Amino acid sequence: MIRNTITTILLFFLFVGCNNSSIEKPNILLIMVDDLNDYNEDLMGHPQVLTPNIKKFSETALSFTNAYSNDPMCGPSRASMFTGVYPHISSHLWQYNWKNNEVLKNTKTIMEKFKENDYNVIGSGKLLHQNEKSIWTEFKHEADYSPVAYIGEWKKGKPGIAHPDVPKPYRVIKELDGWNMAGGPIDGSYGPLINLEGIKVDGKQVRWAYGPQRQGRDFKYVDDNDRDLTPDEINAEWAEKRLLELANSDDENPFFMAVGFLRPHTPLIVPQKYFDMYPLEDIQLANILENDKDDTFLHLVDQFETKGRRVRSIEMYKNLVASYDDNKEGLKRFTQAYLACVTAVDENIGQVLDAVNKTKLKDNTIVIIASDHGWTMGEKEHVYKNSLWEESTRVPLIIRAPGVSKPNTKVNHPVSLIDVYPTLLDLAGLDFITKRNDKGSSLNGFSLKPFLKNPEKNKWDGPEAALTVVYSSDENETIPSNHHYSIRTKDWRYILYNNGQEELYNNANDPKEWNNLIFNDNHPKTKEMRELLKKMTHPVIPQGFSKLNK
Repeated sequence: MIRNTITTILLFFLFVGCNNSSIEKPNILLIMVDDLNDYNEDLMGHPQVLTPNIKKFSETALSFTNAYSNDPMCGPSRASMFTGVYPHISSHLWQYNWKNNEVLKNTKTIMEKFKENDYNVIGSGKLLHQNEKSIWTEFKHEADYSPVAYIGEWKKGKPGIAHPDVPKPYRVIKELDGWNMAGGPIDGSYGPLINLEGIKVDGKQVRWAYGPQRQGRDFKYVDDNDRDLTPDEINAEWAEKRLLELANSDDENPFFMAVGFLRPHTPLIVPQKYFDMYPLEDIQLANILENDKDDTFLHLVDQFETKGRRVRSIEMYKNLVASYDDNKEGLKRFTQAYLACVTAVDENIGQVLDAVNKTKLKDNTIVIIASDHGWTMGEKEHVYKNSLWEESTRVPLIIRAPGVSKPNTKVNHPVSLIDVYPTLLDLAGLDFITKRNDKGSSLNGFSLKPFLKNPEKNKWDGPEAALTVVYSSDENETIPSNHHYSIRTKDWRYILYNNGQEELYNNANDPKEWNNLIFNDNHPKTKEMRELLKKMTHPVIPQGFSKLNK
């Protein structure tokens, strides 16, 4: 009798102890990478890519192999992800300041939600496209796209120039109606860091400099062994230091830390050692089908047709090809630079992950690696983001949740960045109330926790497709129905442009989306995908539907 009583008491305390442990608030580390498509060793979108740290992390975590951006441009993608609101619901579809959007400013960001639940909310680098320091407990370094080349002395507002090795016409800024179409110090710049001593343009010395956040301070570069740290390296060093401090801290409050890395966003400039890993003569281009653009419609509807502007991604492709005698050399050099930047940022990621994995944080820290959108590398004669195809919309999304996720597992059900916010709230045991008032929005995404618990799960509360929208023009900016839409199910992609043009791909058999099946008027999948798109954009009805077959 006494033995039974003791056993009961022990079991009770064991149960209570385990239960308390299970509801303990976890720490969260979010690592955001800018413009990273599937060129990593988890998704293997390029056969030569070297990302040992991402690969090692994916072996301890769950990877969503069909994760997608909801708007493949930095600003709206990040605003959507960090507020949990679809771009078409908020009418925030372009690079305008999200803080001026009526819906988003009345919706709590993920940082504010965790902060009000006693989390230390810490960040650095490029996270929201327009940062708001008040939503953080602590914020260190603002986004900085440097090193950037400058002629003469840096002055506030003075634009830089492209890498000195980049030829015309790609390096030249082309403007139309005051809008930067391509070229210049950001999108027109790629190449290794080099010693600029003696290099002059218009008789003036060219120099490397940090960006405006450091008031154009010189960026020292003699060689790879004698140089300043890049902004990504500075953020990695800061994150490592803060994580080690947090691991040894007596602070009982958990933390939410977000670190935003810039590369492989342009300018594609990193130290020479990363370029040396990808010899130019060995570079393999993306698997590009000749004339693949001919059965697509983005170049016809034009994202800025009301002002006669061409699609920026086509402009960049044409200029890149035209800059070299060999029409493949430009794509090779750009691909080399992109791969070099991916490997560089992988090293930065590894530095941050080591600070977690080598401390007690590993057992109670959820870690997520994600990107805001992908990037085309010449497919369909495009080099850029902001299109509705696989290369531009697909992103890495890898989650390790101690005690929940299974190591080295994959989920191929389509999900999107809209699901990150509710997933973290669910894992932390927090409520889903994010509206400040009736002008705000509830969360539009769904928790991915069921997939983390059971990667083989076929159904969940969320939709069967991932939804993506692409901006059409300034005149349509506040009218969400007037833009271009796409949905991606496990096996299919459907695209509807605002002029009624459509694209339909069977991704299960055609992963590069080479064959637009919409020209088969009797294809049984067309009607089904149209209805699914209407369901997912509700209450918005894309105007493309009203122009079908007209």
